[in-house]
Amino acid sequence: MYFYSWKDDVMRKIVYPLQYDYMVRQYAYEDHVDPALVAAVILVESKFNQSAASHRGASGLMQIMPDTGKWIAEEMGIKNFTPDQLNDVQTNIRMGTWYLAYLLKEYDGNTVLALAAYNAGRGHVDEWMEKYGWDKNFEKIEEIPFTETREYVKMVLLKRERYKALYNF
Repeated sequence: MYFYSWKDDVMRKIVYPLQYDYMVRQYAYEDHVDPALVAAVILVESKFNQSAASHRGASGLMQIMPDTGKWIAEEMGIKNFTPDQLNDVQTNIRMGTWYLAYLLKEYDGNTVLALAAYNAGRGHVDEWMEKYGWDKNFEKIEEIPFTETREYVKMVLLKRERYKALYNF
């Protein structure tokens, strides 16, 4: 028994951290998104590094592109948005969680398609759906044409399950 609690504690602190737990849970609750999914996206996107930046220009914990951030801000009614705000932890989690909820709704709750769109963009996912005849019940991760996106979806789904187990989501 002692070993298992020690192991879980190490997993929580080192492998599956959950910084900003309150914000993750709050915005996930508000947007009706699984908080374990939000935590997994943050872990895969930035490893909870609030100043993470990609070579493509994505910023913050949830690695939001400036143009996507501008669109999200407009949809959410956020006034005077600037891309610098994506480096603010609370703003980034709030907007990223809202965007995940939007994508889940867009793809009828299909987590695989929503995550693929989060990573590769809605345009690519919509194109793949048309080109390959996928419907909103799509689950064949191995058929995702972009290697990076395919691996991203797998990683987020795996990490979501670990977060559920470790944090009682």
